[in-house]
Amino acid sequence: MNLRNLISISKKQNDQHIPPIAVTLFVVFILVAVLGVAIGEGKYSDAVLGAWVAVWTLIATYILFALKVASQWEKAVVLRLGKFVGLKGAGLFWIVPIVDTIATWIDHRVMVSPFAAQKTLTKDTVPVDVDAVLFWVVWDAEKAALEVEDYRAAVDWAAQTALRDIIGRMMLADILIGRSSIDQELQAVIDERTTPWGVTVQSVEIRDIVIPQDLEDAMSRQAQAERERQARVILGESEKQIADSFAEASKAYQDNPTALHLRAMNMLFEGLKEKGALVIVPSSAVDTMNLGGMSGMVSMAQNNLPKDS
Repeated sequence: MNLRNLISISKKQNDQHIPPIAVTLFVVFILVAVLGVAIGEGKYSDAVLGAWVAVWTLIATYILFALKVASQWEKAVVLRLGKFVGLKGAGLFWIVPIVDTIATWIDHRVMVSPFAAQKTLTKDTVPVDVDAVLFWVVWDAEKAALEVEDYRAAVDWAAQTALRDIIGRMMLADILIGRSSIDQELQAVIDERTTPWGVTVQSVEIRDIVIPQDLEDAMSRQAQAERERQARVILGESEKQIADSFAEASKAYQDNPTALHLRAMNMLFEGLKEKGALVIVPSSAVDTMNLGGMSGMVSMAQNNLPKDS
């Protein structure tokens, strides 16, 4: 016997629960009967005392089984000789013992039901495990009691089968990036199934989607390769922009050798002003731009600088 069956049996045993106030009144009336016998012993006949005890015992027994109390969030489904007569509660109410029975107690609070679809194949035949949470409430206690045997179990199974059906119709990529759409579709499907039972679904939330470890590793490598590809594309675009900038700058020196000569001198000075700097230039540049003379001038200028500078 599994846990679900044990819970169901426990609920059925508690359907006829006796409230503490009924037990208290039962004890009080029994004490009244006993005290009456103790006080009237020797004054009244045994028949009178027996009738006294019988009356108070019947009253106490009636109260014990007829008085019921429903919590603020509960409704009691009352059957009279097997026929539905109405809903009782919240608060104190009475039933007719033996004739009336309470079939079930309906909870009107928002219920939370976790459910899952394990090893379910997606449209592209990938097994996934999906965990979700269902928030639902009973809006019609009469339908929940009379239209379905166990509305709690029915809601759980309806949610699970709906989740499996939706996963089987979707690709893995759509499932991973479309949780909100799955939530909305699940809510609509489950609510359509449970509305005839007097149950409405407030929301459905996907908690976790677990895919096989091998596939997860492959998707991670794919994502890493995609990021590397984007980095290389960005680097190539940067190089292209730099090349365009150099090409645009070269136009300013194309017909102006003096400007080019001054630019070369500035570059050489910037390179040699640091201590220990080493600059390697082509021999053609040394001849055409007189870089040798310029380097000597730079060295002399550095030697003539004050020590504080």
